[in-house]
Amino acid sequence: MTKVQEINVKNTTIRTMKVGDADYICITDIARQKNPLEPKDVVKNWMRLKNTIEYLGMWEMLNNPNFKGVEFDPLLMQAGSNAFTLNPTRWIELTNAVGLITKNGRAGGTYAQRDIAFKFASWVSVELWKKWGIENC
Repeated sequence: MTKVQEINVKNTTIRTMKVGDADYICITDIARQKNPLEPKDVVKNWMRLKNTIEYLGMWEMLNNPNFKGVEFDPLLMQAGSNAFTLNPTRWIELTNAVGLITKNGRAGGTYAQRDIAFKFASWVSVELWKKWGIENC
C-alpha cells in the first residue's frame, strides 16, 4: 500500500506518494491553483491537447514496457480536435499507462510521476512554476 504524504510549496499543500521507486505528485492539487472549485476540469483540459498526448505517450514508451501503443495511436490522431475529450482514468484504462494514477476517496485525485507533474505544473502556470522551482518539489 502506498502512503500519501504532503509537502508545502509556497503556502500550498501538495500531496505526494511513492509507488515502488517512483515519486508521484498530485496534479489535482496543482490544478487547484487555477480552479479551486473544479480542479479536475483543469486536468481534463490539459489532457485534450495534442502536445500533452504526445508527451504522455513518449513518456510511457520510454518507461513502461506494458504500454499499449496500438491503443495510443487513435488518441494521438484525435487529440486537439474540438470533439476530443480524455480524462486520466480513460487514458490509464486504454493504454495501460503507469505515469498517471487516479485515486478515489480521502486522498483522491490524479497523481503523476514526477516528470509529468513538473510538465503539468509549467502548463498550469509558468509564474507559479518559477516560484516553486524544480528543487522545491
